[in-house]
This record gives sequence, structure tokens and C-alpha cells, in this order.
Amino acid sequence: MTKLIRVLVVDDSALVRNILSQGLSIDPNIEVVGTASDPYIARNKIIELNPDVLTLDVEMPRMDGVAFLRKLMPQYPIPTVMVSSLTQRGKQITLDALAAGAVDFVAKPSSNVATGLNDMLMELRAKVKIASTANVAHWKGKRVISPPQHAGSTGLAKSTDKVIAIGASTGGTEAIRRIVEELPANTPGVVIVQHMPPGFTKMFSDRLNQLCQMEVREAKDGDRVRTGLILIAPGGVQMKVIRSGGFYQIRCAGTEKVSGYCPSVDVMMDSVADHVGKNAIGAMLTGMGRDGANGMLAMKNAGARCIAQDEASSVVFGMPKVAFEKGGAERLVPLNKIATSLLGLLMEKK
Repeated sequence: MTKLIRVLVVDDSALVRNILSQGLSIDPNIEVVGTASDPYIARNKIIELNPDVLTLDVEMPRMDGVAFLRKLMPQYPIPTVMVSSLTQRGKQITLDALAAGAVDFVAKPSSNVATGLNDMLMELRAKVKIASTANVAHWKGKRVISPPQHAGSTGLAKSTDKVIAIGASTGGTEAIRRIVEELPANTPGVVIVQHMPPGFTKMFSDRLNQLCQMEVREAKDGDRVRTGLILIAPGGVQMKVIRSGGFYQIRCAGTEKVSGYCPSVDVMMDSVADHVGKNAIGAMLTGMGRDGANGMLAMKNAGARCIAQDEASSVVFGMPKVAFEKGGAERLVPLNKIATSLLGLLMEKK
């Protein structure tokens, strides 16, 4: 018998609490064990009900979702799915919440509310199931963030024909941040696909740009992949790397889902295999499903060196697990050693 996923719904609106509760309860594998109108009530109900997953409104009057998570996760780490508005402030708080320990988020519909609401509830049910498998135990206790140990700038491959390709999904925003903060300014060009809807990828890129020695931008069609630049695939568009004369260029085109996603890691990594080949390095990070496994295998078969995040440090050990099992990733690496592993592989390719 399948174990029911016990969910606590937290939202200041009684109407929204009712809609989310009914929408989640449609799934026979999900049981809404309670609701709370604010984080203070939610904390007491977490202790009382011991839910498996929390859905949490991003913007609430007494305490927003981020402030609550920062207090909650060190004491009671619980997989949390944020319910986000598409306002500028809502996007900012959502990214803060992911950095504070939230597993994932769903966006409230902004137009065509009836259809959008059904789609959102379907997405929420799927993400609650994913969250129920997430590993958030590492948030227990006081979280001390030490300054990243940046690799030295000497000895890195200085040629512009090297490309690092990274794929991620659930839990990936924090994993990506921790990796790219450690990359020195003269690292060869990096291309990243993080499963995320339109609007959020631009803000995510801008945030990373403030933290990194490398420049970080949301990719646009025609961008050149070059040393010192990290390009994040825009939400809702497929991104490829192509060769154009003596350099590599970004091609952003197509909105059809591939391997269930747009942007898709498979699409990006397949293009890297075709156009970059043995001059590429790949990394598969935390995420649900198998997107990128075939693309990474194609990269390896083309001569690229590829690694994947290990189970212990992954929020969801899906994408890296499949990439490793299919043979695309040559080894599993803890998150805190991925940046140095990538730089080491670059040195080997000099």
C-alpha cells in the first residue's frame, strides 16, 4: 500500500487555502492534514501534525515565506514547495526562499485563471510528490556559510574552445550558486539549463552575477560563449550551443518541451556533443527525472568528460543518478567538490 503524503497548506487567504487543499486532495496519494493562515500557526501545526511536505505562500502580511523558512529549516527541516506570485517582488522572494531551503515553487496563474489554476494545481501535485522524496536533512542546525575557496587563476585553460555544460532541476538553484561562486574569472564559458519558468531565469541570472567572479547573464539568441561568461538558458525556450566559425554561439529557439522540459538539458547537451565534442566538460546536478541523461551520454561518446552530483548532497537524486547509470557521468561527486572537479578536468584537457 502506497504511503500517503501528508501536506500542510500555509496561506493567509482562506479562499486560497481551500482551493489548494481541494486541488491537492484530488490525488489519492496526497492527504492534506491541516492548514494555517500564517507562519506562527504553521509552526505549531508542524510540531503537532508532523507533515511530510509544506506548501507555503511567498507573500504573507505577518511574516513572509523566506523569513519563516530561515527560522524553520534549522529546527524542523521539512520539504517545502512555495506558491509564488509573478510580480517582481514575488519572484525575488521566491529565489530567496529557494536559497533558504525551499525545494521548489509553483507560480500562481496571471491570466486565464480557470485554465491556469487547473494547470497550477496539477503542477503543485506533481511537485509535492517530488518534494516528499527530497533530502533536506542538511538544513538541520545552524547553517554556517563559509566564503568559497576560489581556485587560483594560474594554469587554467585559456583557450576559448572549452565549454562547461551544466544541467539541473529540483534543488538546482542553490547547487548552481555554490558551484559558480567558486569559479575564477578566467574560467572558460559556462552554459547552464536550470528547469525554471520564464521571468525567473532573468532574475536568477542577475542574482548570480552579483555573487560571482565570472559574468552571469540570461542567454539570448546569438550570444557568444566565451571565457569569463556564464549563460543561463531562458525559461520557456530551448537553448543550444552551435559552432560559428572560430567560436561557439547560443541558439535560442523553440518552445516545445523535450524530455518533459523547456528548456531541456538534453537539448543543450546534445548540441554541446555535436558542436563542442571533446572540448566540453559536463556536470549533472540535483533534479527529478531523467532529462539530460541521453545528452550527457552523447557528450561522453563525443569525447567530453562528465561528472554528476552524488546522492548525499542532492536534494533529489534523479537526474544525476540516471546520468551515471546510463554511463554519461564517469563518477559521482559531492556538491562541495564539483567546482574544483570541473577545474581539474579543464586542466587535464589543456
